[in-house]
Amino acid sequence: MQDKEEERSLVNVENKLTKDGFTQDFNVVDGRLQTIGNDSNKSYGPDEVTIVDFYRFEGESNPDDMSILYAIEANDGVRGTISSAYGVYADSDTDEFLKQVEDLGKNLMKGHK
Repeated sequence: MQDKEEERSLVNVENKLTKDGFTQDFNVVDGRLQTIGNDSNKSYGPDEVTIVDFYRFEGESNPDDMSILYAIEANDGVRGTISSAYGVYADSDTDEFLKQVEDLGKNLMKGHK
């Protein structure tokens, strides 16, 4: 049997999400969610995406190493992930964008499982 902590590692969750079709990597630039690492450079506003699920992780040796991985689906069907740190290490642009998505009432479908 696999250790529960190992099941919830960032790498294992990313692998599961990739198998579930969340293959795109996202980042936030100038208030818009953008695809990265592929030939098509797409960009989305907060009203064009849905947070499907999220996963929280704590650092093994330091509680300050906490992060959240978000599974996101865009209105055109593009699915991917973006991560955000907690506290002083947080990216304010990413946090602001994700808060806007949540405020629009698109904050959890949980339909990919």
